[in-house]
Amino acid sequence: MNRVLRLVLALVVMMSTWARPAFADVTAFLGTTTTPDPRLAKGFAVGGGLLIIGFEFEYSSTDEDSLAAAPALKSGMGNVLLQTPVEILHMQPYFTTGAGVYHERLLVHERTSFAGNIGGGVKIGLIGPLRLRLDYRAFNLGNDAVTSTAHRLYAGLNLKF
Repeated sequence: MNRVLRLVLALVVMMSTWARPAFADVTAFLGTTTTPDPRLAKGFAVGGGLLIIGFEFEYSSTDEDSLAAAPALKSGMGNVLLQTPVEILHMQPYFTTGAGVYHERLLVHERTSFAGNIGGGVKIGLIGPLRLRLDYRAFNLGNDAVTSTAHRLYAGLNLKF
């Protein structure tokens, strides 16, 4: 019995040294949706992951510019990230793809539907857990949208924990 207990204890210790902790982060961002005309985009993302695979939920809101026929766009997306497992020169590049729901409004035209997105970016270490996040996304909104593909660029503050 004593031998079995020592074996179990040894296995638990070995497993705990091999286990990698889960990482999470939160981002608040400002940027621009460039299609069909540049407008302010703002939002946040909350995510987590293990090593090279990550997951995040992202909400974004873009202002309407009726003079330029550029619709307001709100989106809620669930994304999968493929990222480097560690920072390289204080930078962690990533590729992302996902899907979710969007709501578009331009004057009296309103549409809510499903959309997909693809993009990438980099998280740059600043001080401690604080990072700068630079991101590009292309959203496929479909043919019924005012603009079937919307492009967004943003910079945000990212806190990892």
